[in-house]
Amino acid sequence: MASTTSSDGSQTWSAPGRVNLIGDHTDYNDGFALPFALPQRTTVVASPRTDGRITATSGDLEPADFATGTTPGDVSGWAAYVAGIAWVLGERLGAPLAGADLVISSEVPRGGGLSSSHSLECAVALALLGLAGEEVPRDELALLVQRAENDYVGAPTGLLDQTAILRSSADHLSFFDARDRTVEAVPCDLDAAGLTLLVIDPHAPHVLTDGGYASRREACERAAAALGVASLREVADVDAALATLTDDETRRRARHVLTENHRVLECVDLARRGDLAALGPLMTASHASMRDDFENSVPVVDRAVEAALAGGALGARMTGGGFGGAVVALVPRDAVPAVREAVARASAGAGLAAPDVLDVTPSRGAGRD
Repeated sequence: MASTTSSDGSQTWSAPGRVNLIGDHTDYNDGFALPFALPQRTTVVASPRTDGRITATSGDLEPADFATGTTPGDVSGWAAYVAGIAWVLGERLGAPLAGADLVISSEVPRGGGLSSSHSLECAVALALLGLAGEEVPRDELALLVQRAENDYVGAPTGLLDQTAILRSSADHLSFFDARDRTVEAVPCDLDAAGLTLLVIDPHAPHVLTDGGYASRREACERAAAALGVASLREVADVDAALATLTDDETRRRARHVLTENHRVLECVDLARRGDLAALGPLMTASHASMRDDFENSVPVVDRAVEAALAGGALGARMTGGGFGGAVVALVPRDAVPAVREAVARASAGAGLAAPDVLDVTPSRGAGRD
């Protein structure tokens, strides 16, 4: 990897958090999504070792120290995300890594549905590869990070977050086709449109390892099997397919995915034409679909969406895997103060802490700092 190294041999890499503008729970159904990278990043300063051990420190989290030849089950807690990356990279390269000291810091809010864990994993992966003098294509690296999370950490995540973090471009949305694993950079000039994107964290804890995510994924697999297709992406006639599904829960889970794919494609077409304001209603429809059909929203998040819309947002939706997490809202720039006030007032009225509200723009993907 072409880049300079400090005199002590250390290298610095970083990876952003991500927000999904629209298209959630479509990735593991071979569908479409439209994420972008956040300005907030996880940074890893990596120094080489030769004793087959990796140490990792991050703020007030418990330090980790483990062998590079780790296997699933060896390391738990936050350090499992780091160890999982060392594991998959060792297998990919054919031998355990030589070792590293990793000093990690992050601006990405934890537990807010903004892919803090994938940001960590991608930054660690690039840092460890950099120390090893190795390079893995970004599309393949996304698959390795997914495997680390699925098989080492135990979270059954899809491929969307890793891909967005590794392959996003500044000032662009990333049109992701999960079946073909392609990414198209779609221009997103918010300033020219007089718009901004707000990420609202109402402090609803975001947990993917408690079974909710896995049960939704299993329902989608049941639907595909009942319809005789490899994945829900292969369904051509949505209405006919839904009429075939007799189990109500399975039908509603499939309906979210099938209609969400169409919303993503419509958003991509609008963004290509520069009609960014028209994305708003599609974002709001997406949230209603997740809330009612996929049932992966929670009241705290729903309240934040409703407040943002009441304050003047053109559209708002939960972003990420759900069961907590953050809201992304498309807002006319002159309405930002009113939206901020509305979501703060809604939280106070419910006896909750004031939400964190970030004004964000699509930013660069992971790389060397």
